[in-house]
Amino acid sequence: MFNVLMVEDNQADVMLMELALEDFLPDLSLQVVPDGVDALAYLKRQPPYEHASRPQLMLLDGNTPRKSAVEVLAEVRQDPAFRDLPVLVFSGSTAEADAKKSIQAGATAYITKPTGLDEYTRVVQDTLGFWHARLAEAEE
Repeated sequence: MFNVLMVEDNQADVMLMELALEDFLPDLSLQVVPDGVDALAYLKRQPPYEHASRPQLMLLDGNTPRKSAVEVLAEVRQDPAFRDLPVLVFSGSTAEADAKKSIQAGATAYITKPTGLDEYTRVVQDTLGFWHARLAEAEE
């Protein structure tokens, strides 16, 4: 199973992601949490996520409520159990400063969310297809 944790509070963005991934990777499991606090609870398997599967990749909204993306990244990178977890900041912001802050905080990559459905689908499928293949190679 290719487990992906999506940290996103906007239901429309969650629906777009689900549309983009529909019938794409049969072994992909997308889990969604609404904010940075829940993302960290999920990773640490704290209530209500005691039975959560360890994600192999995190898609982190650049503008998360309750705990910012930069704060989430800092905590993830300080935890030896998740230091190597690929974290892709998937943001609506095109500001170079936002991308720079995310990378400096430990993001593996910063991706600006495309606005059109076709481009959104292409970017999501290209990105997750790349990471799926890379992580599968690492397991061999």
